[in-house]
Amino acid sequence: MPQSTTRIAITGAAGRMGRSLVASCETRLDLNLVAALEEANSPHIGSDPGLLAGSTAVGFEIESSLESVIDGIDVLIDFTTPAATLANTAICRAARKRMVVGTTGLGDGLRHLRAASDDIALVFAPNMSIGVNICFRLVELAVQALGDDFDVEIIEAHHRQKVDAPSGTAMKLGEIVAQILERDLKREAVYGREGHSGPRDPKTIGFATVRAGEIVGDHTVLLAGAGERVEITHRAADRSAFSKGALRAASWIAERDRGMFDMLDVLGLGR
Repeated sequence: MPQSTTRIAITGAAGRMGRSLVASCETRLDLNLVAALEEANSPHIGSDPGLLAGSTAVGFEIESSLESVIDGIDVLIDFTTPAATLANTAICRAARKRMVVGTTGLGDGLRHLRAASDDIALVFAPNMSIGVNICFRLVELAVQALGDDFDVEIIEAHHRQKVDAPSGTAMKLGEIVAQILERDLKREAVYGREGHSGPRDPKTIGFATVRAGEIVGDHTVLLAGAGERVEITHRAADRSAFSKGALRAASWIAERDRGMFDMLDVLGLGR
């Protein structure tokens, strides 16, 4: 790229992840935060995003229009809502701007990201934490080795404000397990148990969800067999784990022209 640093914009700049991303930008010499965005009715429109994040002033205000800044950026980092992400994807695709997307709960909306990747490069991951993505690979290796002899349960915990359950990360873990064991996750997933549930069906993949307090994000994959069990756990102490991974992804995707990637690609662990 002609400039020495990658120019990035952050959507949802006033939210928990947005503020963490803004603050983490100070640690990256290869990235230059040039725009911050919020929804039009946000009370933070006009605020300095750096001061809002409890960091140093960046010298520009939070805006509401992606179109007004799109020509001056290289990569958009999007941790918002499914509807906002899909609208932002259309704008970035038209302007040929790269994206890093951490929005969860997209569901069928993922097909729009895949379609956009014909024209732009983007990283999509339900969890941008480097540690969590290492866990994805560890779970893959464990399930390949243990096979059908071990029951699989996925336990996740998040803060009380999280709106989707199970988390996108938990679902990604379930998808990894199902793919390796050649199971249909839609048919075999069990989301919590209650009452007289009977013996465990050995083909099921269980999910348990906790929502409490200010838990940033805990995930455990429990693999239990006869006489032993294996637990692969990741716990996030604060959101900087996610923001630092997202910024690493932004730097990496800046060198790609098109295609849809995940954090394993960013870390050099993709197939």
